[in-house]
Amino acid sequence: MSHTDSGVARDTGFFGQPRALATLFGVETWERFSFYGMQGILLIYLYYSVADGGLGVDQTVAAGIVGAYGGGVYLATVLGAWVADRLLSSERVLFISATVVMVGHIALAVLPGFAGVGVGLICIALGSGGLKATATSIVGTLYSADDTRRDAGFSLYYLGINLGAFFGPLLTGLLQTTAGFHFGFGLAAVGMAAGLVQYAFGRKRLPDVAREIPNPLPRQRYPLVIVATVVVVVAVVVLVLAGLITAENLAIIVIVVTALAAVAYFVVILSSAGLTSDERSRVFAFIPLFLTSAAFWSIYQQQFTVITIYSDERLDRSLFGWEFPVSWVQSINPIFIIVLSGVFAALWTRLGTRQPTTPVKFGLGTIGVGLGFLLFLPFVATGANGTPLLALVLILLVFTVAELLLSPIGLSVSTKLAPARFRTQMVALFFLSVALGSAASGQLAGLYDPQNEVPYFGVIGTIAVVIGAVLVAFARPVLRMMRGVR
Repeated sequence: MSHTDSGVARDTGFFGQPRALATLFGVETWERFSFYGMQGILLIYLYYSVADGGLGVDQTVAAGIVGAYGGGVYLATVLGAWVADRLLSSERVLFISATVVMVGHIALAVLPGFAGVGVGLICIALGSGGLKATATSIVGTLYSADDTRRDAGFSLYYLGINLGAFFGPLLTGLLQTTAGFHFGFGLAAVGMAAGLVQYAFGRKRLPDVAREIPNPLPRQRYPLVIVATVVVVVAVVVLVLAGLITAENLAIIVIVVTALAAVAYFVVILSSAGLTSDERSRVFAFIPLFLTSAAFWSIYQQQFTVITIYSDERLDRSLFGWEFPVSWVQSINPIFIIVLSGVFAALWTRLGTRQPTTPVKFGLGTIGVGLGFLLFLPFVATGANGTPLLALVLILLVFTVAELLLSPIGLSVSTKLAPARFRTQMVALFFLSVALGSAASGQLAGLYDPQNEVPYFGVIGTIAVVIGAVLVAFARPVLRMMRGVR
């Protein structure tokens, strides 16, 4: 009996959604608490002076590291998805990944200097990558292909993500300003530990299909995988020791690796003999969505690079006579997500088959994030400091509406367009677009000049608007290739 016939898809025990969604909602909430809590103070930890508790890294290099790390997180979804589909199953990879994330946060909290940054970010990137692809894939297994609750369910799941993203920066930022950076990182570790405990109790609710290995790797190929893994690790270590991989070029390396991985993935999936003609057409339809998503995230992820620097140096952060931590700016977007995700979920549910198609949503989301960048122009044109907090709040509101038009919809469509043999790996492809955009955000941050901001925000914002408009214009041909998926 398939999961679509087992009654799981008809379960309405969690706000009208399957009960198992609550387990995934919970673990993702805590994982995002730790992830965004740490990321809210990471950039300033890197470039603040040693006297202020930081590492004193050049600001441009620090932004590149954060962008490369963000790209690395989503690049790691490929590895996590492959292990889930070929070796362990999505459910097991999710549990192991959550454990690795916790280890990474502990490393940042207890290891001093660059040792803590190196060990911590590598562990968090690998663990978060494995968790993101598998959790999203498991959410997809809770619904039949024609269940109209799917987009609403993903929007509710997205609410869990942003509950964690809201409280994480607030609490770690408060600890960072009162007790120091390492206490902030330690709180992130505690949050992930809470997520692990919650998941350990709830994992039995997940459908059996989450524990299946869709495309098991033949045993005779295990030695090849082990050798390849060792070769890659040794090669990276040698390149680092030889000075060919440095903090300065890390972002561009992640961009190149991600782009090559995406091309390779599309080729592998499209050349698979097991695909039906409809499945192959749907994968082709995913290509323009992938490219548009990468453009979107290259701007959106600058909340953790350029907008963080802008908030530190140009924003009036006074609140009733008290200057609140820089990291608190990272909680503005999650507030809007929490308020609006339910609105969007209800809207898509109410509209049903009359809602905009996925390509149109993607296009409008990318136009929206471009407009968000263009809204900086009136404030950067003067070159003055003291940008009102309300102005940034309104800009991030535009970012949020754009995000809700693309991000949860991207998670949903990746499961709808996925061929049966590449269920989790198709989700990883969507995250590769996020990886590409995240690494690009770090590289673009190197072009940011506080003394010459008008062309930066103006040109990048305009390019995003144009890309989004092109996808909207070609939405119908893309929809035809999606073969019945909206």
